[in-house]
Order: sequence, then C-alpha cells, then structure tokens
Amino acid sequence: MQTLIIRNEIPNDYHAVENLTREAFWNVYRPGCLEHFVLHGFRSDPAFVPELDLVMELDGALVGHVMYARSAIQKDGGGELPIMTFGPISIAPQYKRQGFGSVLLRESMRRAKAMGAGALAITGNIDFYGKSGFVVAKTKGVRYADDPDADYFLIAELTPGFLNGVSGTYKDPDGYFVSEEAAEAFDAQFAPKEKLKLPGQLF
Repeated sequence: MQTLIIRNEIPNDYHAVENLTREAFWNVYRPGCLEHFVLHGFRSDPAFVPELDLVMELDGALVGHVMYARSAIQKDGGGELPIMTFGPISIAPQYKRQGFGSVLLRESMRRAKAMGAGALAITGNIDFYGKSGFVVAKTKGVRYADDPDADYFLIAELTPGFLNGVSGTYKDPDGYFVSEEAAEAFDAQFAPKEKLKLPGQLF
C-alpha cells in the first residue's frame, strides 16, 4: 500500500523542490526552463502564500510541488477583487500522467478555499484544468491583460457566485516575470542539462 502525503514545504526542502521543478519543466515550454528560478524568488515575495506552498511525497519520496500567490482582478468600474493564482505545479517526470497532478491540485484548491480565496486564475490547458472546475475566464467576464481573447486563461470559482457581475482584467503577479540572465546564473547551481529546441515549445 503506497503512502501519499501532502504537506507544507520547509526550508530543508527548498533545493530538492527547485530541482524537481527544474526536472518537470526542462525543455517543455522553452529550451531549458525558468520555473525553478521563479519559485526560488517567490518565497520572499509579499504575494507568496506560505500556507499553500505544498509538497507531495509518495512513500517518503518527493514527487510533486505547488505554490500559490495572491493576485487580483482589476474591475472595469474601478477597484480590485482579490483572488489567488498558483504555479508552477510540478510533478516528477516519472510520475506524470498518473493522476498525481490532479490530486495535488484539488487538495491545494480545497486549502485555498478554506483560507477564504473566492476564485483562482491560471494560464493553462483547459483539458487538464477543466476537470477541476476551471473554465475559460472570458466567459466569466475576466480578460487576460496580455491577451484579452485568450482561451488558455482560465478561472475557477471556489465560492459559488463569487464572479457574478464581475467584469475586469487580470495581470500575472510581478514575481512571475524574471530575468533570463539571472535565471541562467541561478541554474548553474544544478547539474548540467542540455537545452533543446523542440516542437510545441512556446518560446
């Protein structure tokens, strides 16, 4: 019987989690990746939510991680509506496509709701996130600042009706924007890996 545990990340986990994140995203969206550096920087960002910085262990081995950040919808009539976002969400390559990502996502969403988050916004694949209650955000009146017509910008209400009557724009928290040069310097702490330009990459 396998034992699956989801718990809060602690400082002793940091390097192993960053390495897991690196392995999960290497050459997926670009040659190499930036996600492990994004995570590293976010831990000291005011938007970071420590209570939702979660690791997943299978029989004591690290197999997954997710982090959350506070964000907001800028309402068309003025003011902002606080929500949350999350990511990177990482599953070790040998455990991908086995349901672990959905388990980690749904448990983290449950905890976010318990903390009072009314909605979550994310850029991602509706085929994956739709199974956990996400819909294309523009159908709820929320536009992605960088691409207002985006079908990949998704939102999920954690509190039913939270987005009723809401119309506005969402911009990713500043912590997601990092210098490629700084990321390259940070990556030197890890074992060398080959960067490859592959079909389907976004960058």
